[in-house]
Amino acid sequence: MSLGAASRRIALLEHKFNTTLFERTSKGIQLTHAGSALVEYAKNILVDLNKMQSEMSAFETGSKGVLRVLAASSAMAQYLPEDLARFSQAYPDYKLIVHEAWSTEIIQSVLSGEADVGIIVKGAIVDGLDIFEYRTDHLAALFRADHPLAKKKSIEFADVLDYELIGLEASANLMKLLTMEATNLEKTMKLRVEVKSFEAVLKMVQSDLGVGLLPKDFGMSKASTGELVCKPLPEAWAVRQMLICTRKENQKSLALQDFLKILLHF
Repeated sequence: MSLGAASRRIALLEHKFNTTLFERTSKGIQLTHAGSALVEYAKNILVDLNKMQSEMSAFETGSKGVLRVLAASSAMAQYLPEDLARFSQAYPDYKLIVHEAWSTEIIQSVLSGEADVGIIVKGAIVDGLDIFEYRTDHLAALFRADHPLAKKKSIEFADVLDYELIGLEASANLMKLLTMEATNLEKTMKLRVEVKSFEAVLKMVQSDLGVGLLPKDFGMSKASTGELVCKPLPEAWAVRQMLICTRKENQKSLALQDFLKILLHF
């Protein structure tokens, strides 16, 4: 687009909204507050257009529909990929769009209609949603084979709290749970590193930055080489229930019914 054409488009937008979008000076132009707000709206429109094109292209290629799935890190790091593969094998005509998020974010996205189905950790407020019990998640400690904890036959959470820890960001439900349990023991969590994913926790543990707290199945799979040790926490609270959540609807879509049928029978 030429400079003249761009200037004409901007002038038309300013006339349409009856406001100035750019401040024009001898040094150039700069967005006004109204212009900045319009840019954010335009970005959101482009994102929605991209999503629309993606979903419509799925129908063009013979797909029966699209399911937007948001899942907690614990599910993504363990059994969900295999369950999604089973669903895709059973129903190859559906397209899946899968993203990882914290449980609170997932609930809001499902309620607002931005996601069709969410997989969360039990404990968050789920008013307005239909809830189905999914799998369980057992928390464990992961550390190097030369760590002092490796000499113990079994460990408790209190033992782990004596060492520097690697965990997820404070906003994650897992970290809220661990903080509460540490408080119950009248101990403080010595968080040395906070990261966004369990893969990042793994890399920090491998680099000898501390003890990682993560799902047992994920930890066990990474400790098979002998360089790391993964020990489940024995406390009852360390076994968490995972939930599938959907919006409350009189009639769920056929795609969602098929999805639940596969994921709830494993």
